[in-house]
Amino acid sequence: MDPLVPRYGTGSLSDVVPSLLAGLGVPGATDVLGLSGPARVCVLLVDGLGRRLLREHEDDAPFLASLAGPGITAGFPATTATSLAALGTGAPTGEHGLVGYSFEAGGEVLNTLGWSRYGVPERVDLREHLVPESVQPRPTAFETAAAAGVAVRLVLPREQQGSGLTRAVLRGGRFDGVLGFGDLVGRVAEALRSADRVLCYAYHPDLDALGHVYGPGSKPWRWQLRFVDRVAEAIASELPPDGALVVTADHGMVTVGERIDLDTSDELREGVRALAGEARVRHVYAEQPERVRERWLSVLGEKVWLASRAEAVEAGWFGPRVAGHVLPRIGDLVVAARGGLALVRTEAEPHMTTFTGHHGSLTAVEQEVPLLVARG
Repeated sequence: MDPLVPRYGTGSLSDVVPSLLAGLGVPGATDVLGLSGPARVCVLLVDGLGRRLLREHEDDAPFLASLAGPGITAGFPATTATSLAALGTGAPTGEHGLVGYSFEAGGEVLNTLGWSRYGVPERVDLREHLVPESVQPRPTAFETAAAAGVAVRLVLPREQQGSGLTRAVLRGGRFDGVLGFGDLVGRVAEALRSADRVLCYAYHPDLDALGHVYGPGSKPWRWQLRFVDRVAEAIASELPPDGALVVTADHGMVTVGERIDLDTSDELREGVRALAGEARVRHVYAEQPERVRERWLSVLGEKVWLASRAEAVEAGWFGPRVAGHVLPRIGDLVVAARGGLALVRTEAEPHMTTFTGHHGSLTAVEQEVPLLVARG
């Protein structure tokens, strides 16, 4: 099985908002996904809603299953921070620079979801040391839209306001914090009627959380999918005549069947200066990468796709271009799990180690996400 390299520029998450901006008359935007037309649009991103998972559980999501739309790829790694950056900036990983759940930057290993120091028990806020607007300096797609006169609204969980990740990749719109499904629907409906041209971005995290804990396709996960389906249907019922709802996701998810603990394997830790990423994708920083590569391949063999930084860049894993300031953030080796393997860290990631579901790699289940459209 070959890795599924994201279809940057022709069918990936980073193409969604630029395609919509083209229809909203924003200069320089190109509609490569055929989405242009509606003047008032809500993008609903459902965390963890893989395309294949949705197909397997269509009976639990009849409204979403009824919508037409092409499948797209998430981007690499197929993880929340990287994917939200792709959506928010309209750029592939190598350009927006959030190369994973965690990575080396500015002398730290940054946990991008918490914008905190990775791998330590206490939370160390890094927003002052690693200023989010400097870690990701390019203008977001939302800033570009707002500058062109589009009303931009962000309907997100209240606790995400001012977070490092929000500042880095979602800046540019008015933040409307929500507490649950009810005000999410209400805030979106209000946003879509706030101006003649509107781009509203809404986010729901809980399907992903239940997939991690119980596994994708589990009963709790399926119940949550049913709730998500009703929310999407409710938003669609509130669309104005020139409005549209675009439903997509940041990644799929696999149920893991084998765990290898990197924190207790002397053979895999030998010569490794630092480890980052997450269980399905690891950035390995090493002084002598070739020796480390030999050891990892001797242990893991065909359970992983393993590439040097140069090989991963050449293969297009991070996009057609990798900016100079982004390149050192990528591990000397990039290790992407195949099958049901999880490369866990019981010491650095004690909670994540217990997860049943994981994501991040280059398998079709993790990479393929839906792109579904409902029109008013």
